[in-house]
Amino acid sequence: MKKIITLTLMALFAITNANAIEAITQGQVLSIEDCVSAALDNSPQIKMYENQKSISKAQVSQAKSAYAPTIGVGTGYYDTYDVKYSDNSNYYSLNFSVQQLLYNFGKTGAKIKSQKYNLMASEYNLENIILETTHNVKLAYYEVLAAKANREIQNQNVSINMREYERTKAFFEEGLKSKIDLVNAEVNLSESKIQLVNAENDYQNALIKLNNSMFIVDTPNYEIKNTESFNIQTPAIPVSLDNVTNAEELAKLPEGKTVYEAQVEKQELLMNYEFKPYKVTLEEAIQKAYENRPDLKALTSTVSAMEESLKYAKREYLPELTGRAGYTLRDSSSYTNSSFNFSAGLDIASLNIFSTKARIEEAKAQVELAKNNLDLLKKNIYFEVQDAYVDMQQLEKRIPLLATKVRQTLENYELADGRYEVGLGNFLELQDAKNNYNNAQLNFVQAVFQYNTSKVKVEKAMGEK
Repeated sequence: MKKIITLTLMALFAITNANAIEAITQGQVLSIEDCVSAALDNSPQIKMYENQKSISKAQVSQAKSAYAPTIGVGTGYYDTYDVKYSDNSNYYSLNFSVQQLLYNFGKTGAKIKSQKYNLMASEYNLENIILETTHNVKLAYYEVLAAKANREIQNQNVSINMREYERTKAFFEEGLKSKIDLVNAEVNLSESKIQLVNAENDYQNALIKLNNSMFIVDTPNYEIKNTESFNIQTPAIPVSLDNVTNAEELAKLPEGKTVYEAQVEKQELLMNYEFKPYKVTLEEAIQKAYENRPDLKALTSTVSAMEESLKYAKREYLPELTGRAGYTLRDSSSYTNSSFNFSAGLDIASLNIFSTKARIEEAKAQVELAKNNLDLLKKNIYFEVQDAYVDMQQLEKRIPLLATKVRQTLENYELADGRYEVGLGNFLELQDAKNNYNNAQLNFVQAVFQYNTSKVKVEKAMGEK
């Protein structure tokens, strides 16, 4: 399992480093993969978890070192004087010793296993922060796409209101429309410009949030691409003020063939738009979440680590069997000798029974606490998947209906515009039709945005990048 995790992370970072954006250039067009790659490469949080993984790896090595021999080397020069016999002696000594743990009733084994499980938890935590970083970028990316679409809708609305104002002004000057229609047209034009300013502000704020999710500062202006599930077209289409249908042209039509037609420029919001519902069922999503979630795996590893720590605490009462070997060289002015020694001993550490008992109780509580957290996380994962999936499913039903509404409100606006042109409709009827068309577009974009964010949340809840 550890090898699989390591290889997965190495492959992910190999791809990341291969596609990493060193610096965003002016006017560059980024895909969602480009933005995710930049975030994974720049994230200080990921680097922090990488360091935590290195610490855990070192702690495993420290635990294993108990099985390695302990080597001791000592040397010294000694000079003594016997007052009674007025005798002076001196000698040089060299000592070398090796001590090896032979058996300690599984204490070291439990400690090593505990640290290995902690290492696995740190690897899963690293995987989890990569998952969170990836999905934070995706959420911010879709927010920029939605803000961009809304900005273009408001830009189109300004053009439509400009056209209405110019037409109403011409009609007013010819005495065909009232002053109140002209004033209302001016008010609507001003309001549409305010909405465009607000939409531009929302777009810039969304870009800032995307930059923040990529951990990039001082970013020049750049563009982003549509995704497969957010393929809304957002070209800014200018409104033509020419060829406006008038009463004289309508009078030339055969009787009974009168149509109401206007040069309402269509925002090509739905051009080539394809909507593909998510194929995974709720039950499959929940099952995948339990199988894939790195935070769930991390907490499972933590439970195992706590259980091994409990085993270690219970074995503190037990002795340790160690073996020792040594060599001593003694050189004095009168003689030189050397000796070897071997020994084995069963060492019982100094114990405070009450303290050890308390540590065991603490370890038991730590195990239960970890299990409680694991149980809570499983329940939270279930509801997290369910909540995001239900939202996504509802939006899957709404998006086709809202797309139809966009087309219907456009048709209604075109008819209302034609009726107003020839004097059969009033200004309020025209404004209602125009507002309905504008709002239908905004609602459609919002639904597509919410669908994509819900889908991202489902994928994150499933543990999928």
